[in-house]
Amino acid sequence: MSANASSASAAPGSGEARFDLDGPVATVTLCRPQVLNAQTPELWADLREFGRTLPGDVRVVIVRGEGRAFSAGLDTTSATKMLGEIAAGSESDADARIAGFQEAFSWLRRPSLISIAAVQGHAIGGGFQLALACDFRVAADDVSFSMAEIKLGLVPDLGGTKRLVELVGYARALELCVTGRRVTAAEASQIGLANVVVPRAELDDAAKDLASAVLAGPRDAVIEIKALLARAAGHTFAQQEAAERTAQRRRIADLTGRGE
Repeated sequence: MSANASSASAAPGSGEARFDLDGPVATVTLCRPQVLNAQTPELWADLREFGRTLPGDVRVVIVRGEGRAFSAGLDTTSATKMLGEIAAGSESDADARIAGFQEAFSWLRRPSLISIAAVQGHAIGGGFQLALACDFRVAADDVSFSMAEIKLGLVPDLGGTKRLVELVGYARALELCVTGRRVTAAEASQIGLANVVVPRAELDDAAKDLASAVLAGPRDAVIEIKALLARAAGHTFAQQEAAERTAQRRRIADLTGRGE
């Protein structure tokens, strides 16, 4: 893929995802609609590599799934083998392997990017966590979120637990994780999981409209704002106010031609 091309696409490695570049917007499309975009270690490897090689001029990433579902989570046909391999390895090997899986999603939280999940149908387990890895979730009115790892005797391990608590609070996050129950579009909007809910036919356009709104703001200001908000929960008011002052000084210096 060329960073200078107006658009480019590729389906590296497993071919389970397609990556398209159009100027400052990159689109990641899970393309296993025949199995509701169920996820495999091969898909995670492709996502991780795409994140590592993403051109620096990309500002917005849209994540979507082909067909009637965003992602039904872990592909059960590959789960038994994967879990057996992890169990057979050493503790350090298991930790390293799971860390590699987590990298498939964690790059979507990069400070220089705004990531948007366009979510329809099932967003289950790893599918839910992929949506949670994004900054925004644009949901179709047929969406069904579920943190279903509990039904396999597992825990969510792709970065979803922290973001879920941040969005809905500890008690609601715990309930969703230990019951694995489904969350409809209406509830997702009510409790803060979804930024916006639209009819299914309008999902892609709604995600693109949100991307355009993000791109309308100066890149450096958007980056500063994302960094401020990402740190806010761990700061006291005094610490956050100090961070705001520092960020604003940088913005003023840049706007007046006195920046680095």
